[in-house]
Amino acid sequence: MERIKNEKQEQTAERHEPEHNLLQIEGRNAVLEAFRSGKTIDKLYVLDGCKDGPVQSILREAKKADTVIQYVEKERLNRMSETKKHQGVIAAASAYAYASVDDILARAQEKGEKPFLIVLDGIEDPHNLGAIIRTANLAGAHGVLIPKRRAAGLTATVAKASAGALNYTPVAKVTNISQTIRELKQRGIWFVCADMEGELMYRHDLTGAVGLVIGNEGEGVSRLVKEQCDFTASIPMKGDIDSLNASAAAAVLAYEIVRQRLE
Repeated sequence: MERIKNEKQEQTAERHEPEHNLLQIEGRNAVLEAFRSGKTIDKLYVLDGCKDGPVQSILREAKKADTVIQYVEKERLNRMSETKKHQGVIAAASAYAYASVDDILARAQEKGEKPFLIVLDGIEDPHNLGAIIRTANLAGAHGVLIPKRRAAGLTATVAKASAGALNYTPVAKVTNISQTIRELKQRGIWFVCADMEGELMYRHDLTGAVGLVIGNEGEGVSRLVKEQCDFTASIPMKGDIDSLNASAAAAVLAYEIVRQRLE
């Protein structure tokens, strides 16, 4: 319980600093041009109650891009601002470019391999995300899928934790994990959900086109996502505590997929 409590405290701290290690863009013209140029904006902070024309134009662009919008008080924007000339809008842009799901599947096809995806359902700690991207690269996964909301994005902290793997492993950000899994199942990919109550991982056939689903650090895979998975897999536990952390569990399960594929 102490481990889970500490992890949750770290995640809460991270959520209170969503702009940490992201490229921050301030001012109406700069933010509007960032959207129009196609730059990936993770989150838009807007002065609550602001109704003037330029801000409405920015909001329209943000909604077209399905960017997360957060309305905040002026004091919050002032604290966040580096230039002190935010004009009521600050955008947090991803430090690294995202791939698409099709890009990831094309990568598998180019290599002549069955798709191997790692799907993350709400990983909030950037160190965990970076470690999982590192594992994905070393285990030969073709890419990582993360949700657009309530999860860590591609920050400089993630890049550092990945030990360079982020430069080689594509990461796709999707609006709805459950829906994406449904669509990928129609394309022949099976999904295995990491679950402490699942069948032992050794008893599953993981040699085909597979998506490994790893859940949130504190709560695991959400019910809606779990319902979309084809089966659940557990890691044998012999110690006195109840679970591995998310990145360690991802590594153990990913390498069971590697082992089976090698055989």
